[in-house]
Amino acid sequence: MRSHLLNDTTTEHYRRSVTEGVERVAAKLAATDRPFTGVTVDDLAPRIDAIDLDQPLRDTTAVLDELEDVYLRDAVYFHHPRYLAHLNCPVVIPAVLGEAVLSAVNSSLDTWDQSAGGTLIERKLIDWTAARIGLGPAADGVFTSGGTQSNLQALLLAREEAKTQDLAKLRVFASEVSHFSVQKSAKLLGLGPEAVVAVPVDHDKRMQTVALAHELERCAEVGLVPMAVVATAGTTDFGSIDPLPEIAGLCEQYGAWMHVDAAYGCGLLASLKYRHRIDGIERADSVTVDYHKSFFQPVSSSAVLVRDAATLRHATYHAEYLNPRRMVTERIPNQVDKSLQTTRRFDALKLWMTLRVMGADGIGALFDEVCDLAAEGWKLLAADPRFDVVVEPSLSTLVFRYIPAAVTDPAEIDRANLYARKALFASGDAVVAGTKVAGRHYLKFTLLNPETTTADITAVLDLIAGHAEQYLGESLDRAC
Repeated sequence: MRSHLLNDTTTEHYRRSVTEGVERVAAKLAATDRPFTGVTVDDLAPRIDAIDLDQPLRDTTAVLDELEDVYLRDAVYFHHPRYLAHLNCPVVIPAVLGEAVLSAVNSSLDTWDQSAGGTLIERKLIDWTAARIGLGPAADGVFTSGGTQSNLQALLLAREEAKTQDLAKLRVFASEVSHFSVQKSAKLLGLGPEAVVAVPVDHDKRMQTVALAHELERCAEVGLVPMAVVATAGTTDFGSIDPLPEIAGLCEQYGAWMHVDAAYGCGLLASLKYRHRIDGIERADSVTVDYHKSFFQPVSSSAVLVRDAATLRHATYHAEYLNPRRMVTERIPNQVDKSLQTTRRFDALKLWMTLRVMGADGIGALFDEVCDLAAEGWKLLAADPRFDVVVEPSLSTLVFRYIPAAVTDPAEIDRANLYARKALFASGDAVVAGTKVAGRHYLKFTLLNPETTTADITAVLDLIAGHAEQYLGESLDRAC
């Protein structure tokens, strides 16, 4: 069994195994002609259940053959131009190369004596991102597992910086279309169910600053403490960007921590055309960025940034066996001092490789392409009488629903849209997402693939309309 350990004596085994795996994936990507096969749980589960994990195959080729049957054949392929559903981007090759390197070396980014150069590379990327945001010379941050963890850590810092120890008095303000991790974080931080105040949004799904000002004033009047305002730069459902400069001004006026959840909109930090859409982000106290959403990185690659490095002390604990306090005076950089995690992958390497090969402008140009595509998609939807589109996109998301000419019952229209999404997924021809707007069911395109074209959008819209019309026809037949 030692022959399977990666070390100086098994490098040839490592090379052959990884090469065989890469060749399998490359062949699969080359042959994939739709984003999904349409396999069902009932079809796939028995194949996996039948595998006896206590009976190894003992052969890499045989294992890869099995993997083809239980995973590769039926995986959902985000690289396909008709995958239009969630915030999953196709990935760039330099980042995949970085993934291969970091997995093999297996550095853990918690302490200097486990990572050395990895620690400095991560710190360099944090400094680079903070500079792109404009947080100033005292800024710092750390890589995280994703936007949910980044938001949790930011709100932890906000809680500790608040002017009270009475958790019942703390309030967090976020738009009614903000990410669910705001509410989840509040619960994890010991805040009550009433702690998160949902602020209404305008027609463009942006936080109404007049309503925010009213809520902050009411908070002050009754002796509550405005712990934080979470502004969103790219909501999950709509890609909408809250008015950051106005929110920053209100945070300064009422002494609230300003957190910007830019998990989606962080791609604008590299944009050549649309960077101005997140003006005001430089006034934040903390910012969430998800490189694995809009920098074309493999999951996971995320970070939380703060304006004042000193606030990261609220996540610091010292253990004699890991990061004893004396290391601080010895100027030994231990990233665990800033992180909610201990053992942590060297995910920063993927972004490092991407920037060193492609440059920030290369990433930004790709993100600009999907923003441009969304603008064209909005024009198509707005001109198509079969569909109702909600808002003009600020990023790359389109929310819409099929509206049949002869049906006026909103519930029946809901069912037609739900059926169309389900039927489309079952066919494997395309994958789209869904959400609710004002209680009604809508469909959603999240456009993150520069290879997607307006022809793809048109074709998928026709498929959606066809499935919806089929459902309504069958529904009419059943009614008769």
